[in-house]
Amino acid sequence: MKQDFLVDTSVQPTYLSFYYPIGAEEESLPVYVNFHGGAFIMNDKELDDPYCRFLANETGCVVLNVGYAKAPEFPFPKPIEQSYEILQWMKNRALELKIDPNRIMVGGQSSGANLAAALCLYLDEKRDDQPLLQVLSCPMLDFVTPHADKPEPKWLRAKFPQAAHFLNMCYLPDLTQASNPLASPVCADIKKGFAPALILLAEHDAFRPEGEVYAEKLKAAGIKVHVELFEGVSHAFTHNGPNNMAEKAWKLVAVKIKEAIAL
Repeated sequence: MKQDFLVDTSVQPTYLSFYYPIGAEEESLPVYVNFHGGAFIMNDKELDDPYCRFLANETGCVVLNVGYAKAPEFPFPKPIEQSYEILQWMKNRALELKIDPNRIMVGGQSSGANLAAALCLYLDEKRDDQPLLQVLSCPMLDFVTPHADKPEPKWLRAKFPQAAHFLNMCYLPDLTQASNPLASPVCADIKKGFAPALILLAEHDAFRPEGEVYAEKLKAAGIKVHVELFEGVSHAFTHNGPNNMAEKAWKLVAVKIKEAIAL
């Protein structure tokens, strides 16, 4: 079952979709909050409709799919602030939504993974509870390093890094903010008690090194981290394929969600 809402936030009215597992009868289900990819400026939450349905039915959780605000109209840190407000809205309506406000997980793909990681950092700033799990798939976590200096294997993007620079400028027009941990989580001072992480990396992805750096920072702080490197694939493989690798990744996410709620 899918339920749609339009929720007012200080950023803009926000479309949300809640996916409930087939045959769910419990009144207090765990929640996985999903942020789709799209370089902060593209796509919408419907891109992840099949993924959210899969996770809901596979894990027995409610999956919240967030239609967050896009750049350049809503640059950093607007989508993070918006996501925090959505989280509070959801918690305040836990009974109505049949969810457990104490069993929340977050995750996303690419730019969505950036928002998921940043939300965990923002929750820490607010002295709010951490999620049970953060799932970061092909995460973009570093605005400090120019894209031209990232190891991009695809010749087209490698030849024209200014295209990636343009996308970055849309979300982060003030480059003095590049080292802000909410923009570049690799710059964060990670503390003990942060959400455990599942980090999915693609072998041929310009963002792979920053995912590896962030994983090591989390581990150094004593955070439980599972890093899975998928060989022979490129950025956003979880949605663009090849199908066998995407299926493997989806199943791993489901397994780790079930493990998190079983603790």
